[in-house]
Amino acid sequence: MIKSSVLGYPRIGKDREWKKALEAFWAGKLEESDFHRQLQEIRLNHLRKQQERGITLIPVNDFSYYDHILDTAAMFGIIPQRFSYKGGVVPLSTYYGVARGTKEATASEMTKWFNTNYHYIVPELDGALPQLTENKPLIAYREAKEKLGIEGKPVIVGPLTFLKLSKGYSQSETDLWLERLLPLYVQILQELSSEGVEWVQIDEPILVTKLNNEDIQRLNTIYKTFAEAAPKLNIMLQTYFESVQYYSDVVALPVKGIGLDFVHGYSGNLSSIRSHGFPADKVLGAGIIDGRGIWKAPLRNKLELLKELSTSVKPESLIVQTSCSLLHVPVTVGSETKLAPELKNALAFADEKLDELAILAKAISSDDAEIAAELEENDRAHEALKQSSDRNRSDIQQAVASISNQQLVRSRPFADRNVAQQKKWQLPIFPTTTIGSFPQSAEVRKARQLWRKGEWNTEQYAAFIREQIDIWIKLQEEIGLDVLVHGEFERTDMVEFFGEKLAGFAFTQNGWVQSYGSRCVKPPVIFGDVAFIGEMTVEETKYAQSRTERPVKGMLTGPITIMNWSFVREDIPREQIAYQLAYALRQEVEALEKAGIGMIQVDEPAVREGLPLKEEEQANYLAWAVKAFRMTTCTVQDTTQIHTHMCYCEFHDMIDSIEAMDADVISIETSRSHGELIHSFELNTYKLGIGLGVYDIHSPRVPRVEEMTSMIERALRVLDPKLFWINPDCGLKTRGLEETVDSLRNMVKATQIAREQYVPVG
Repeated sequence: MIKSSVLGYPRIGKDREWKKALEAFWAGKLEESDFHRQLQEIRLNHLRKQQERGITLIPVNDFSYYDHILDTAAMFGIIPQRFSYKGGVVPLSTYYGVARGTKEATASEMTKWFNTNYHYIVPELDGALPQLTENKPLIAYREAKEKLGIEGKPVIVGPLTFLKLSKGYSQSETDLWLERLLPLYVQILQELSSEGVEWVQIDEPILVTKLNNEDIQRLNTIYKTFAEAAPKLNIMLQTYFESVQYYSDVVALPVKGIGLDFVHGYSGNLSSIRSHGFPADKVLGAGIIDGRGIWKAPLRNKLELLKELSTSVKPESLIVQTSCSLLHVPVTVGSETKLAPELKNALAFADEKLDELAILAKAISSDDAEIAAELEENDRAHEALKQSSDRNRSDIQQAVASISNQQLVRSRPFADRNVAQQKKWQLPIFPTTTIGSFPQSAEVRKARQLWRKGEWNTEQYAAFIREQIDIWIKLQEEIGLDVLVHGEFERTDMVEFFGEKLAGFAFTQNGWVQSYGSRCVKPPVIFGDVAFIGEMTVEETKYAQSRTERPVKGMLTGPITIMNWSFVREDIPREQIAYQLAYALRQEVEALEKAGIGMIQVDEPAVREGLPLKEEEQANYLAWAVKAFRMTTCTVQDTTQIHTHMCYCEFHDMIDSIEAMDADVISIETSRSHGELIHSFELNTYKLGIGLGVYDIHSPRVPRVEEMTSMIERALRVLDPKLFWINPDCGLKTRGLEETVDSLRNMVKATQIAREQYVPVG
């Protein structure tokens, strides 16, 4: 029978047990020994589940206490100097300090894991003296074998990927760092081989991105070194998220297996095999079950693909596996009891994907007839959803087609609008504002729960929300902010909130996935045509504006972010989904403006993460992403100021697209990158309003005035002072009240210093 494998399993647990344990430990409510014990129980349960479902090669060391890239850095003792690490096994306090920051030291940068919504902690190599602090893959292998009798497949992040995702070294030092790291990797592999490990999975997703000839030479050096050091160990060189860039070079490497993504890299990888074949002496890890999507696999199609691959690869050299780690999908559909049958029957989360792997492995090893019932049931599930009235709204499809063919531009260019807006708003130099959300206290969450359970009626809940708005409008005025927000106390999640008020969305009860650390999100499911139903944000925003003379921003989540942070339908192009969302949000923007709201923020923090990994596909994506934003915002008056917000630190390759969005003001997260984004503006002129986040809201520490002053000063060396705004780097929902107020007070103090030092030119 053909083997089956998983590249990784969700860490969080069916009921988010992992998240709850982490947060209890951080809060001092759980002793370290109990914390380790609880996480071990979760970890073993995940292994046991895969074992019971008949997965042949079960991954170990895919579990993490926070993030797998941070784990790799800690395993090599690569800890930033500011944490005073002295060597040896990294203590949990230091490990979590790097991830979350401490009172004394800022956290390491956090950024997107390729083009997913998972965030990893960026390793800082500057000043590090790498050492093998502990062989984590070996520890994980021993645990699985001793506790459950599982012959696990240790998972390790490969050296080329690790280096490419790290910072704190120059390109000229790449080979030097490889020389430092390779002996440590060799030691890990030799110890695994001595232990009797059969397979080890080395993840090199960097191979699906653009590399150069030097990188290919490094790749050859790396895997030749591994093959010579541990000749008996079977290495599965694993790629995912796209097709391999240098196929012929990669499959020629001295490894036993090559793992390829036949979902997101389907056309490229299949074309390579058709053109060049596959080495007879290697095993193919065929990633045919989508590790990032939630829909049932079309089993007949997958079976046909496996049969085609079997013409190039001997059955005993084929492993059926997920396209990537299941980290990116919820745990089980079994927890969902409220979804419409035609939708629920079309879903497959992590556990259901394990079953799909088992079915396909069985089918390719025997005969289609043995899984006839499963295939017929799969066909019915897909057809029922296809015929759903929610997927066939001609009114929406026609309206969107019409609007998308129009010229989507503001009535006047930014320079003219800016004069009109300055005249209207009379803001001081360096206006201060926040990104939108304020702390959601236990009281806020309890009130929402009471309302959702029906214990509070809608008027009681609305009155409570108004009370919270009153408190925070007053606080913002006392702090001295120039442009206020209502605080978003009525919103659970910036995407879910809007999805609940639009047609075409569905919501799971327990469909959680990890975003970063213990931060879990429950992405909505866009399963049908998206349509505007009625006003979504006008009531709260209008009320907030009535409580102050200062401008209050209306707050919306943009179409690309809603799409990228949702699980989306696969039967139409993502571009069309984006336009449907833009058309619906456009109607809300117009409603806000009609209600007297003259500043409207349409957040697009997820534009960058949707950027295709293949360079040749990026321009097209950015073109329709910009078009969707403009479709949302282009109909407002000249004096209505459109704001947006983006999270990420690598914008140098899309500055032109950001400017093309034509937002009057953009705020960009930059604090964790320690001002590196500012370098982009040293190389590129930006002519619209901009705010670079001057402090990190993901860390519980209160930033000093001096830190923010330094950030402001550097930004003003490359940006037009007359167009510069000052704000935190992201929303403040997850922060506490006192730290939020103290941080904002320091931000306003830093702004006042900047204003005093500013000398107008001309």
